[in-house]
Amino acid sequence: MEEKEVHLVKRVSKELGLTYRELGEEIGYSESSLRKTVSNNTLSSQLETAIKLYLDNLKLKEELNEVEDFKSTFRTFLRKLG
Repeated sequence: MEEKEVHLVKRVSKELGLTYRELGEEIGYSESSLRKTVSNNTLSSQLETAIKLYLDNLKLKEELNEVEDFKSTFRTFLRKLG
């Protein structure tokens, strides 16, 4: 695998402020599995997919929170009108 792919584990851990253990818990992998992946310079397609799905999930949760904030603000606005 390409070295840049392995850095996905390091990059995501660093960007999210998560240890390998914490990241592993979120995506269903053990800390030792993530460490082995990084040290062996390998990355399975399953692990790559798990990380990408986790990142997509975080993004969707953030977007959902923004929509909920907007709805709340809009409701407040409508109450003030009526």
